[in-house]
Amino acid sequence: MESPRPGFDFTFAMRQLCDDMAERLPELNHIDMRRVAISVSQTRQDVSHGMYASLTPLRFESGEKRKTIRGVDWEVPPLLDDQGIEYLYLLSFYLPRFQNTSLEEKLATVVHELWHIGPGFDGDLRRHAGRYYAHGPSQRDYDAHVARLAQAWLVRNPPAHLYEFLSLDFSELIAEYGQVFGSRWPAPQLVRC
Repeated sequence: MESPRPGFDFTFAMRQLCDDMAERLPELNHIDMRRVAISVSQTRQDVSHGMYASLTPLRFESGEKRKTIRGVDWEVPPLLDDQGIEYLYLLSFYLPRFQNTSLEEKLATVVHELWHIGPGFDGDLRRHAGRYYAHGPSQRDYDAHVARLAQAWLVRNPPAHLYEFLSLDFSELIAEYGQVFGSRWPAPQLVRC
């Protein structure tokens, strides 16, 4: 399905890529991308350091909708698609920074964020044992694991059109398509119940 708007629809392309990764990689089969909002955010400065992408869980631990913190009940307001179906996660990509990395780094970044999605697919993160629950005791081991998963996806021969755009940097993407656009979702803020 083509985007009706001229230019390159980044969120549409990322959704197709993530759908395929979730289908081809058994380690990601628990992910239903229909319940994951994809967003683009513009970075303030065009520098190579900083965040490339992020995954925001839209529920608390174990998929709970509410959490009591210091005696106050909090919740994350629901993020809904056009049909009123609630998203469980918000996957954001920071442009142009993300697009200005290598193809391998981009694929590893996508898998890195998808791997954060908990195996219960309940709106919570994958929680590792110990103090560093998001990445486990070793960020290096986490990064090596997701890089291996990204390579495993490539070995499964996904259609090249799904990831060819990742071989371009941001200025090359603009030169190729004229403009880059995508969905923008606000960062969710906790609200008192």
